[in-house]
Amino acid sequence: MTWAWYAGGWNAALNDGRWAPGEKRKIIYTREGDSPYFVPHHQPFNYFARFAPGTADRATHLKDGDDFLRDLTEGKLPQVSFYKPAGRFTEHPGFSDVVTGDLHIAQLLRRLRQGPQWNEMAVIVTYDENGGFWDHVPPPSGNGWGDRWGPGTRIPTIIVSPHAKRDYIDRTAYDTTSIIKFITRRFGLEPLAGARPNAGDLTAAFDWAR
Repeated sequence: MTWAWYAGGWNAALNDGRWAPGEKRKIIYTREGDSPYFVPHHQPFNYFARFAPGTADRATHLKDGDDFLRDLTEGKLPQVSFYKPAGRFTEHPGFSDVVTGDLHIAQLLRRLRQGPQWNEMAVIVTYDENGGFWDHVPPPSGNGWGDRWGPGTRIPTIIVSPHAKRDYIDRTAYDTTSIIKFITRRFGLEPLAGARPNAGDLTAAFDWAR
């Protein structure tokens, strides 16, 4: 299986991080000027030794947001592509807004649908929280879901694909690891530790007959 993590502002942040330690950053953790507001702690693979600077895996798998646009246009996206917008487009309270983020997502989806790989594509748009307004429905309990972290409140997830069920709201119980379970099932990979056994794997949202 081929894969890559694309991050908006990645290359600019790498250059920004090379300034002297005492010099103020212009890209990382700053909203001044036209900064994309790069958020290092939103880059999970960056903190593994396997992807340390200078390693082959870092060069192969950790990419810039502009690389994502190029690869989708040229039909060269890997089999699994993660895309993390720069901070200004994440819709996170305090340094972004909903409209800017929604417009960014809509533009990306439009380009993906126009790309040469669209007919074989499944796009999963999701969040790490639901806007800070929380949820009026209590999380499930007593059915094997419970552990020290959750599950927590519901978050929106939208599947955009020529293979997705149309006009359909999937009421299967999922969590964030369901995305990993979906990838594991699709490519016949060894299950990862940490995925909740009773969480769905997203396959109920797809119409495999089309």
